[in-house]
Amino acid sequence: MVSVPQIDNTSQAGHGPHSDLVGTYLNGIRRTQLLTREQEAELAQRIEAGLFAEQLLAEGTDRYDHADLRAIAGIGRAAKKELLEANLRLVVSIAKRYTGRGLALLDLIQEGNIGLIRAVEKFDHTPGFKFSTYATWWIRQSINRALGEQSRTIRIPARVLDRVQRVTRTRRALATELGYDPTHAEIARDLEIPVSEVIELLSYDCEPISLDQTVGDQGDRPLWEILRQPESPADDSAGKALRGEIDTVLATLTPREQEVIRLRFGLDGGRERTFEEVGRVCGVTRERARQIEKRTMLKLRDPEVSRSLLTYAS
Repeated sequence: MVSVPQIDNTSQAGHGPHSDLVGTYLNGIRRTQLLTREQEAELAQRIEAGLFAEQLLAEGTDRYDHADLRAIAGIGRAAKKELLEANLRLVVSIAKRYTGRGLALLDLIQEGNIGLIRAVEKFDHTPGFKFSTYATWWIRQSINRALGEQSRTIRIPARVLDRVQRVTRTRRALATELGYDPTHAEIARDLEIPVSEVIELLSYDCEPISLDQTVGDQGDRPLWEILRQPESPADDSAGKALRGEIDTVLATLTPREQEVIRLRFGLDGGRERTFEEVGRVCGVTRERARQIEKRTMLKLRDPEVSRSLLTYAS
């Protein structure tokens, strides 16, 4: 593994803010010459040969002299280092566009450098593109992922973060289209995923609050004191009343519509089902199940009719 120059957060202790560190780093990388497209292609060829030589050494092949393979691998590592160092200024240029989003510029540069390393390792020079064009995507991806993961109080795995961002994008798009904040059910229908998954993913898209935060009419009771209170008989009665309201709502639907809605929203105590699962249970296609749900939700569009169902689903 070839590393890039690190920004030493301790090297300037007692000499001013982080801007001094950035200046020192920039002064160090500014001396590196930019590469022509031909030079990039030549370095890429050396890197490719070096990686292949390292692979053969790892496999313990007897077809080639190991001393020659080690020499080729060394040339490849030197080429990788040269290509990296020639593009460090590109990382800084991109990182500056992401300041003010939760990470310091120094951290953004370090994350961008990680993306640059990935770009060097995967670059294919044969189509004739400039390396900077290819590397920009990897640098941006690395910075965006870091912003999503590191600027949160609670870390979210990258694979989950991708799903969270997909749901939030859909929510914004639907809000623009509909003219109001869409319900969980509407988002789930658009993405063809269970309502419970929408609720879970949207729960990541917020910062936690302290249990010591004061709440109440007078603002004098900590949140933990209220949360620890056991469920009262009144709460249980309210739950039974809600279930009664839901049964009343469903009674306005046809038997097929009731079955689809109960399966989709898990109203019988089970989990929310996908359109494909609903179709299998009801003996219809996935698309037909989606159409039935859409038609039924239009029936329930009246706030007085649908409020109970959406409250239960949420």
